Amino acid sequence: MPHAVGAVAEHEGSPDVTHASPQRPPDHLEQWRRDYWRSNLRLMVVLLAIWAFVSLGCGVLLVEQLNAITIAGFPVGFWFAQQGAIYTFLLLILVYAVLMDRLDRKFGVSERAEEGQEQ
Repeated sequence: MPHAVGAVAEHEGSPDVTHASPQRPPDHLEQWRRDYWRSNLRLMVVLLAIWAFVSLGCGVLLVEQLNAITIAGFPVGFWFAQQGAIYTFLLLILVYAVLMDRLDRKFGVSERAEEGQEQ
């Protein structure tokens, strides 16, 4: 069932704030929001750092060293510059979606329907 704007579901890990004032949420809600956002930012920074290393590091900065290695007749640095960064980006999108789904469930804000409930 959809939640009202500003209301937080009563799930484990999330406070019941349906009675909170719309002007200033209670301190425990503010801390809960900060923890959720901090976890989200940490995940984004790690995944973007991996992508930056693969695309910029392996595809540009370390290309000469990686080109010394060949797989199936292709230099590895060339492969990272042409395809590796794209594959890594797609994989990181999948990883982000899975990890954010877990984070949402942990904080009780998952948008997926629970078993036995209608959407």
